[in-house]
Amino acid sequence: MPEWFDHSQYLVAFLTGLLGGVHCLGMCGGIVGALTLNTHQNKQKTSILAITLGYNLGRISGYVVAGAIVGFLGSSLVDLSGIQSAQQVLAIVASVFMIALGFYLAGIWNGLARIEIIGQVLWKYIQPVTKRFIPVQSFQQAIPLGFLWGWLPCGLVYTALIWTLSAQSAIQGALIMLAFGLGTLPNLLAMGVAAAQLSKWVNNPRIRLMAGLLVVCLGVITLWRAF
Repeated sequence: MPEWFDHSQYLVAFLTGLLGGVHCLGMCGGIVGALTLNTHQNKQKTSILAITLGYNLGRISGYVVAGAIVGFLGSSLVDLSGIQSAQQVLAIVASVFMIALGFYLAGIWNGLARIEIIGQVLWKYIQPVTKRFIPVQSFQQAIPLGFLWGWLPCGLVYTALIWTLSAQSAIQGALIMLAFGLGTLPNLLAMGVAAAQLSKWVNNPRIRLMAGLLVVCLGVITLWRAF
């Protein structure tokens, strides 16, 4: 693929996280609120901002690790099989989910929520571990909690992960998920008037439609190149 296309996928991943902010607030907003509430109740000297930053640092780190693992598995499958068609199949799968992701961002189709069923079994084993870090009493304690909560069943995150199957290496998969995670950050850090303004921008139908169609176009290009 041309160099501009390889770089554009990081921008698209960032926009996906940013414009999927409403979903992020629904999934993780309550968690962030609970963290800040516990900070008040325990009268810790650690600021709410530090706790929130620690949580999000851990959460995005979880995305990066997951992206590296999936990117490694995808590239290893191609290397081990030695079959050119293996890369083609992965590219087709990734492009189909990219197109579906674009439809989701554009507000045309909301079927991605069904993917969350995949992670519910794994989450049953992870959720009990999170209780060890609650209530949060420090920045350092918020990081592992955020890392674990990053594996919360989420159709948006899982779709981005499936996208990394076509990454050519673990590093590329990690970078895609890093860009996605950074895109989700503004929605979970914004407060008050800033949150209202950001939410208004993110929910603008024209902006969502344009961004969604951009993702769809890149998905179609990936699909065309796969064939």
